[in-house]
Amino acid sequence: MSMAPPENGDQRHLVIVGAGCAGVELAFSARSGGWIGPITLLGDEGLQPYHRPPLSKGYLAGEAVLETLHLKTKEAYAKARIGYLGSARVLAVDRPGRAVHIADGTRLGYDKLAFATGGRARRLPCCNDVPHATNVFYLRTIADVDQIRAMFTQGKRLAIIGGGYVGLEVAAVARKMGLDVTVMEAAPRVLARVTAPEISAFYERVHRDAGVRLLTGFQVGDFVLSGDKSRVEGIEGGDGLCIDCDLVIVGIGLTPETDLAAAAGISVDDGILVREDMLTSDEDVLAIGDCTRFESKLYGRSLRLESVPNALEQARQAAATLCGKPTRPESVPWFWSDQYDLQLKMVGLSQGYDRVVMRGSASENSFSAFYVQGERVLAVDTVNRPLEFMLSKKLVGERLRVDWECLADDGVPLKTLLSTAAVA
Repeated sequence: MSMAPPENGDQRHLVIVGAGCAGVELAFSARSGGWIGPITLLGDEGLQPYHRPPLSKGYLAGEAVLETLHLKTKEAYAKARIGYLGSARVLAVDRPGRAVHIADGTRLGYDKLAFATGGRARRLPCCNDVPHATNVFYLRTIADVDQIRAMFTQGKRLAIIGGGYVGLEVAAVARKMGLDVTVMEAAPRVLARVTAPEISAFYERVHRDAGVRLLTGFQVGDFVLSGDKSRVEGIEGGDGLCIDCDLVIVGIGLTPETDLAAAAGISVDDGILVREDMLTSDEDVLAIGDCTRFESKLYGRSLRLESVPNALEQARQAAATLCGKPTRPESVPWFWSDQYDLQLKMVGLSQGYDRVVMRGSASENSFSAFYVQGERVLAVDTVNRPLEFMLSKKLVGERLRVDWECLADDGVPLKTLLSTAAVA
């Protein structure tokens, strides 16, 4: 369903809760798409909206400064007539009264409301025992990284809990800066939720070759505290092994920020439930980005995706809905991770694959891994192969059928195989 397009002179107010990439993209896309009335963007940080992916990479390494992370310039907001309120923590949404209540006492009315609240770092249960430890960090905001970076000095012992994208990206930066790094992962291998064993083994080798101490199957048991309990000095595993450390970074995933929506009576189930037009259970309320859950036609199941490309695409879909324009077909999800000189780009979701077809050479740090289910390629992981990544978007999105033996032949260009492929 599409909302009616705004009439000339329409002063309907669009309020967007959340000023990450999804919220900012929605504000600008709605304006360029024909939304005439006021647009107000609410962010709970006191900073101008910024990109988050560089936080665990270039910004942590000191290769990027805050100004280069801004999503838009101040002039761009003014030109587009988009109001931005920072340090605006929303306490509640009054749907019958069509208003949001902000912590400073402001009551802001809306005609259309969008949740772009993203997520918060998932907490490690045993961290509740050390709420005042000054050297235990979660990496989610600029403020988090500024504190971490101040402690990133050569020779410091860094313990990273979690062997996912963020944990491994931080490990790569830390090793380049000369820290002594230990990564602890509860699963039997790193990246276990999102990649095949072959890819996990590749990244485990890369990190160990770089000097990272990598412990898989490691269950965090307890923290060893300093005498005044102000610092964590060690992490004990369930098997009795103790890892000495000077600082700890926890990266064990994201919890969708759905509390506001749920309290307002919006349907929530591990994410704010949205239709393909990004509308929630309330026709005047939309939701976009990491906080949402939707029914995927491409994969035939309910999904919650944590990725910038998905957040941007959903923001554009929501803008089309607000402006009475048709929404586009579901796009293929994709992700990326930079570690050392390796650029990992992934397209599609691999759950349910029958076999993994390798193309290229892992020993030369240039290869692609195709996740095949029957005759259909569900997903592709590429390392340092940008062209194959781009071609894989078509391969996955159009459900093309490719002979897997030919797919494994690196001597046959992928583009050639695609030109003769049929729909699976």
